Amino acid sequence: MVGQLRPVDLARRHGLSTQAVRNYEADGILPEAGRTDHGYRTYTPRHAQALDAFLALVPGHGHRCATAIMQAVNRDAVGDALRLIDESHAQLLDDRHTLHAVEAALRDLEPAPQRGGDMFVGTLARKLGIRPATLRKWERAGLVQPRRDPRTGYRIYTAADVRDALLAHQLRRGGYPLDRIAPVIAQVRSAGGVAPLAAMLHDWHARLTTRSRAMLAGAAALDALLTAGPG
Repeated sequence: MVGQLRPVDLARRHGLSTQAVRNYEADGILPEAGRTDHGYRTYTPRHAQALDAFLALVPGHGHRCATAIMQAVNRDAVGDALRLIDESHAQLLDDRHTLHAVEAALRDLEPAPQRGGDMFVGTLARKLGIRPATLRKWERAGLVQPRRDPRTGYRIYTAADVRDALLAHQLRRGGYPLDRIAPVIAQVRSAGGVAPLAAMLHDWHARLTTRSRAMLAGAAALDALLTAGPG
């Protein structure tokens, strides 16, 4: 693409509406457009390449991060843009570590007995080597959901509760906070146990791989833009 481009030229090239192109410019994703004597916007191949880079960055980094990256590039703060990319890669690595920790915890999880697995808080706390107060804290965070004995009001942990507490304990030992453990426990409950989670873990791996590949594609498009320089 050479010379001056109209908003519709960029829109057609990228499968967007002309309003979307104008919005991207207003948001700082694209450099500011030139204007004709009559006030119409004019774009250049640089704008097309910037739009290429943004659309390539979105799948790997997300819309908000990709926007911030392009805004930094367009104000000549390339260092800020690269820092944002580094932070996004660090988050992806952290997600991989979380997945590996979940897989390890599930592998090491003791099978919950189908019957006779009910425990009181003290018994379960001793089994895990933690304080009863820790189990009550986990209950408030939604990690375990013991029922109450209707006569005494004591907490009663079923076999499923024991399984959830064991998994929570494994992940806590791995250094993961309660708010990151809770979704995993919820997934175990909704799946009806640990065994059905194989498909979920496979999908998790696939999504991380897709995101990682998308980051590579985004990096290539952004590098092409930076290499081309202003123009």
